[in-house]
Amino acid sequence: MDIEGPLRKLGPVDSAPLIDAVLAMSEEDWQAQQYRQNAYSVHEHTQSLVMVFCQGWPELQISKEPSWEPLEDTAVPLMHHIIDNFYPAGGTIIRAMAAKLKSGGVIAPHRDSHLSFVHSHRIHIPLTTNPGVRFMINGRPHRFTVGEAYEINNQMNHSVMNSGSDDRITFIFDYLPPKSAEAV
Repeated sequence: MDIEGPLRKLGPVDSAPLIDAVLAMSEEDWQAQQYRQNAYSVHEHTQSLVMVFCQGWPELQISKEPSWEPLEDTAVPLMHHIIDNFYPAGGTIIRAMAAKLKSGGVIAPHRDSHLSFVHSHRIHIPLTTNPGVRFMINGRPHRFTVGEAYEINNQMNHSVMNSGSDDRITFIFDYLPPKSAEAV
């Protein structure tokens, strides 16, 4: 969604239970769903634990994915906490996943152009990071801190580079507000 500016800091969140749940997932879990990596070349250096995914527009087909069950108890309360504090009630979570950018990996500059991205808020919750991670929005670097939540303007050119020695994991979810959900 095109928000005012490149980034909106939402503030502190208790992400510790979700961090523990995500870090407990196996390498097999991370490899279970490769749709994003295969469909979008910018995500070739990533792995995902997908909980909720959607396809189509304006008729959305929203589905619970393999990581729903193991992450539901920690991710859903955190997402609802953020929605309750920053967004209008009555919308729909249309995507939710933990995304890992491997050490040395890059997500090339891009804009999220599908209409579902234009109408939904994209929230990032860092779960792990390191000093070598650079999140760029419109050519300017931004540092994300574990324990904080952010909304990014996904209609601006954005990219991520992980030159650190550790993988970077971020929980990402897209919230479609009620007026947009009614339009669908």
